[in-house]
Amino acid sequence: MTRALRLYRHFLDMFTERHLYIRSGDIVRGFVLTPARQIALLSILVALTLWFTFSTISYALDAIEISSTHRELAQMQARSERWVADREARLNSAVTQLNASSGSMDSLATAVEKRHAALTALLADARTTPGVTNAIAPELRRAIKAPTSTNPVARIAQVEASQERLISATDSFAKGRADRLRLAFRLAGLTPSSFVPRSGALGGPLIEGRDPRALATVLDVDEGFAERIQHAANSLSEAQALSAAAARLPLSKPTQVANKSSNFGFRIDPFTSHPAFHSGMDFMGGIGSPIYSTAPGVVSFTGVRSGYGNTIEIDHGAGFKTRYAHLSGIGVGVGQRVAVGQRIGALGNTGRSTGPHLHYEVWVNGQAKNPDRFVKAGEYVQQTRS
Repeated sequence: MTRALRLYRHFLDMFTERHLYIRSGDIVRGFVLTPARQIALLSILVALTLWFTFSTISYALDAIEISSTHRELAQMQARSERWVADREARLNSAVTQLNASSGSMDSLATAVEKRHAALTALLADARTTPGVTNAIAPELRRAIKAPTSTNPVARIAQVEASQERLISATDSFAKGRADRLRLAFRLAGLTPSSFVPRSGALGGPLIEGRDPRALATVLDVDEGFAERIQHAANSLSEAQALSAAAARLPLSKPTQVANKSSNFGFRIDPFTSHPAFHSGMDFMGGIGSPIYSTAPGVVSFTGVRSGYGNTIEIDHGAGFKTRYAHLSGIGVGVGQRVAVGQRIGALGNTGRSTGPHLHYEVWVNGQAKNPDRFVKAGEYVQQTRS
């Protein structure tokens, strides 16, 4: 107790009453800094220091995360290029062995026909994936051309080589698209694997047969070709599943207004001038600017919410919800289904607002998430489709 009293007295001695005199011409004014006022000023200074430190660390962590994402993209591209080079080497080896073989014409022709049937099944599933036609178009044109050799065995070898290249082109495109979509999901702070069903998106035996030997029996082709077909089908399945999931997520921009006036996270509240958590993202623009739904869903609320003013809330399913606040007009009703990019309201200045702007929020399973990450992920998804 004695030590505690000494420390307390020492603490009070640090904040003894101080007098401040300010002279202006012939007028002298005096101010008394009581111990209580000194302690209050010190507390405010410590709070501001802690808040600025926390903000600096948050910005630094975001910068590190974006840098690691770019490095991961470069690594994935390098792995894809090495994989394509390895496939080309295996293809050249297979063609050489086929040219050197002494198999009969009938057996070679039969093998080509069976491979063609398996390849047709793969390409039929691939047609539903956006962009795949343009990706494999050069190989399709080469496959349509008649073989140039007059030797029957060599002509069949050229057809088989063309089939191998078609599989490689399809698999390479699907794998690259799936990798880019996985990266977009990570940019939004989501786990890509949770959006890919275990059974896959493609049907038939191409992905149901886990054992390449069993699939080779079903397709009546050699095991190596069956493994190639299965790998390409799995890549297409994952790309299709991720693409379909991305189409249901709030990845679009809620407005064409480009000015972002306030980001997600801690900031100085414009009304209280104290640090406060901002659960959304603000877009500053003119009153009446169109506001759009960022994903398909069902309108779950329209009306006035405390602080938000005129508000629209849309349920997108799977735990995702978006909120659009401070609107000047509401163009949808509760229970109405809306599509991505559909106009739902107009930008305004209602509620607790200092000027015309849209306050946009993204909620996942009851927790507010950073909308800027979803907008950037949506921009990256658009790049994968181009």
